[in-house]
Amino acid sequence: MNLIVSGLRILVGLVFIFCVMVVFVPPMLVMLPSRRYRIYLGNAAGKLISRGVLFLASAQMDFSMVRETQRHYPAIYISNHTSIHDIFIGIWMAPYGVCGVAKKQVVYYPFFGLLYLLAGHLRIDRSNTTKAVEALKDVAVLMKRYNLGLWLWPEGTRSRDGKIKEFKKGFAHMALATGLPVVPVVVSGVQGAWRRGSMAIYPTNVRIQVLDPIYPTDWTSENLEEKVKMVHDRMEAALPPEQRSTSRANALEFGEAELRMQEAPAR
Repeated sequence: MNLIVSGLRILVGLVFIFCVMVVFVPPMLVMLPSRRYRIYLGNAAGKLISRGVLFLASAQMDFSMVRETQRHYPAIYISNHTSIHDIFIGIWMAPYGVCGVAKKQVVYYPFFGLLYLLAGHLRIDRSNTTKAVEALKDVAVLMKRYNLGLWLWPEGTRSRDGKIKEFKKGFAHMALATGLPVVPVVVSGVQGAWRRGSMAIYPTNVRIQVLDPIYPTDWTSENLEEKVKMVHDRMEAALPPEQRSTSRANALEFGEAELRMQEAPAR
């Protein structure tokens, strides 16, 4: 029964995205010479789509949390990735003027892909590191020129088990290139809502935490790997135990057990 209901939700969602596309494609075509303004139009279209899709998916979240990301604009916003829900959560949470980063195959998503392409957001080829780096460099120039932000998922792809994965260094290179702070956005509770390869969608309560910005003042190409791990660990610590990596969860459990032993009254 859930598959039937989920199928209907997806169908209604596609119709809704198509309607938004019909409204926004003409002005985007008019704005083709200006990537900056197409990004803003894409933000507006994305916010309509994300609210509609999350509503249809019965994803309950505090939509007012967007104020927390707006406070730090412009910035490089990064988030963990466990579900397709994360895409729409990120679109909603991103302030106006934020450029998105997605795999190049995003253009094949029905209707949404065309909007993403026309909006001028970044598509990268994950199989070609050289091209991906060059594309990020071009966006860094655009960001500095027009005071834009960036949103990306540094794990590169969705986690299959919900646990946070290692981060790629793209966001750190962008922080070095632009001087913008990194703002971690930690999302939990969606890992079982819409699993990869499944049509079944389950209601969920989404928890969002916007952590303090991390300024790259002392970041260099030599210590970049260390800084990436620092950001990763800070985000991991904010996740519930079931979404932390096994080693981190074990370490925290050992630390808590040791603390209880120290606090236990002597007999």
